[in-house]
Parts: sequence; structure tokens; C-alpha cells
Amino acid sequence: MSKHNSLKAVGSATGKRSVLKRFERVKLLKQRGEWKKGQSPIGLPKTKGED
Repeated sequence: MSKHNSLKAVGSATGKRSVLKRFERVKLLKQRGEWKKGQSPIGLPKTKGED
């Protein structure tokens, strides 16, 4: 039995994510110099990703 065409994953994982994970936001804030040592990773400010 074959899969229906609507169930096939054709490039579904490609594309740019608009949301960063917590570790990605911390890394980006460190690169920008906005991260203070000892700062809590909870409640981080919203950050735009690099284009």
C-alpha cells in the first residue's frame, strides 16, 4: 500500500524559523554584548535573528 500524496513530506522542514530557542537567544545576546554574566536565562528579551 502506498502513501497518499498529502502525507508525503516534501521540503516541509525547509524555511526560515521566526522563533529562536533559548540557547540561540543567549548566544546572540552574548555576541551583541547585551548578556551580563550570571544573568538568568529565564525571561529573556525578544530578539530578532541575524538575517
